[in-house]
Amino acid sequence: MSSTLKLFRFVSHIEGISFILLLGIAMPLKYMFDMPMMVTVTGWIHGILFMLYFVVLAVVMFTERWSVKKGLLASIASVVPFGPFIFDAKLLKEEPVTKTF
Repeated sequence: MSSTLKLFRFVSHIEGISFILLLGIAMPLKYMFDMPMMVTVTGWIHGILFMLYFVVLAVVMFTERWSVKKGLLASIASVVPFGPFIFDAKLLKEEPVTKTF
């Protein structure tokens, strides 16, 4: 597995976690308990990670020669809760991680 693909997987996981935190913790705190600060902080972090996801996706599409369809699926995965993790599982089926010692 190439270093760019490993970077994409890492960014994908972090972006996915930030999205789940935003939807599952920050938004309920804002709307149920009138605590909007978590949305401000988590939303800002998620926004940066979301943009980074697409930058790294563009690099991976170029270096790994991904099809437009695969890039589109990765893009859709970024806006679906748990989508990055499902897309990552698909990637691992295509190219298993090999351990080198």
